[in-house]
Amino acid sequence: MKEESFVISPPKFAHTDFYLEGIAPLVVERFSKKAELMAKMAEGKSSGSRKERNARDYDKEAEEARYRSHEHWEGMNAAAFRAAMISACRLVGFKMTLAKLSTFVEADGYDKQDGIPLVRVYGTSHVYTAHTRNATGVVDIRSRPMYSEWACKLRVRYDLDQFKTGDVLNLVSRCGLQVGIGAGRPDSKASAGCGFGLFQVVPSDREAEVRAKFGIQ
Repeated sequence: MKEESFVISPPKFAHTDFYLEGIAPLVVERFSKKAELMAKMAEGKSSGSRKERNARDYDKEAEEARYRSHEHWEGMNAAAFRAAMISACRLVGFKMTLAKLSTFVEADGYDKQDGIPLVRVYGTSHVYTAHTRNATGVVDIRSRPMYSEWACKLRVRYDLDQFKTGDVLNLVSRCGLQVGIGAGRPDSKASAGCGFGLFQVVPSDREAEVRAKFGIQ
């Protein structure tokens, strides 16, 4: 029986930083908060129950849906950017399974509540209240933080055997213009989205301007 031999090359990774500027509002919704709300909806109202319904505090709900680091800055789940990059591979015919093993987003910090890796979001958020539908199809009102103007620094680690720097740049650009991040993004699994969460990669000649505008470190 003929023996087969395989040559496995050592991993070759590179890091590239991108400055991203929002071209549409970003709406953040902490997954754990969403799961909590859905669980309450699933419980429903027991037969004959006269449970008192307390007034909702929309400001508090928005704060609970927000990501905050141990250093108290606000951010976005780093996995959202990575998921967007993987999803964008469908647009160019690149295998999503390979992208999962080849692209990674470096965290700027970690959420103080869940320990989730975060990318810092620069910009001022406000409470955004709108109707939505939960898993059972029932209409509900939810409050979440919205960043009308925002920016971030995205640090990407990628496999050089799969991607060149230009490929990663183009992939992130497609994420910003076609996929989006956060609630209401065009690539939302639940709907066609609201057009939220879109961004553009800042060209090198505007990086200093954007960094100064948002105070990016």
